[in-house]
Amino acid sequence: MKQFFLWFRIIRPQTLFASLCPVLVGLLVASHHIGSFNWRGHLTAIFTILCSLALQILSNLINDYYDYKRGTDKKGRVGFKRALAEGTVNENQMRMACIITLSIALVLGLILCQIGGWPIFLIGLTAILFAWLYTATPYSLSYLGIADIFVFLYYGVIASWGTEWLQYKVADLPFNFKQLTSVYAGAVCGLISMCVLAINNIRDIDDDRLVGKRTIPVRFGKKFALLLFGIIVVLMPLFAWLAFGINWTLGIIIPASFLYYKVQRAHGTAYNRCLLMAGIVNLIYLLLVYISV
Repeated sequence: MKQFFLWFRIIRPQTLFASLCPVLVGLLVASHHIGSFNWRGHLTAIFTILCSLALQILSNLINDYYDYKRGTDKKGRVGFKRALAEGTVNENQMRMACIITLSIALVLGLILCQIGGWPIFLIGLTAILFAWLYTATPYSLSYLGIADIFVFLYYGVIASWGTEWLQYKVADLPFNFKQLTSVYAGAVCGLISMCVLAINNIRDIDDDRLVGKRTIPVRFGKKFALLLFGIIVVLMPLFAWLAFGINWTLGIIIPASFLYYKVQRAHGTAYNRCLLMAGIVNLIYLLLVYISV
């Protein structure tokens, strides 16, 4: 049980709403358009959820491993503790965890590819590629300050659209490419995940500057990063309106604005509480979608 709770902390459960919520939003949109799912639809939904979680856990583990190798994560860091930096696991154990998680993601992904075809194959392949490129190379996305784009796409637009696509395929229904509800709805989740990344980067600005991690706050400063954060918050109800029109989902501006207020005033470990709040904002949005569709 001690090992179980150790690895439970290592996979960063507080971050997993980022991959879970856009998939659930995609399922809600699909249910609204298709109607109730049959047993194959429910099984596909379960596989989609598990695969998305496996891919994010893989990304988290790769991130932990290579940030430790590059000296970005150190013992006693302000952010959530990292197992390798704290010495609670060794490099061999972390590599094995990456291999096991990748294997699970591949098995689930192959099942989904049988249902969704080439679009799902491309989504899965690029998701694994970008999980690797996020921190594992000398030109990693997070070190170049361009990870925000991929976070928006893979923890938002692509996740929701791909989920709806799978439900149409398993129901043997023609997919309407002009119908963009899942794209716009997923974009809100993507924006919330961008907020998570922004909070991390603002918190770690001094440490990142020392190791050459050129995030947006490092490149342009904290004030610019906070301005961009505010723009992201304003865009949330816009995409919600594009997806659903005037309904309860527009209320996402309230918790998102409160999060922005708290981030503006945060210092040190207070940013960690803001990260937990961002997860709650994602859940609130999911609830708003549920009562609106």
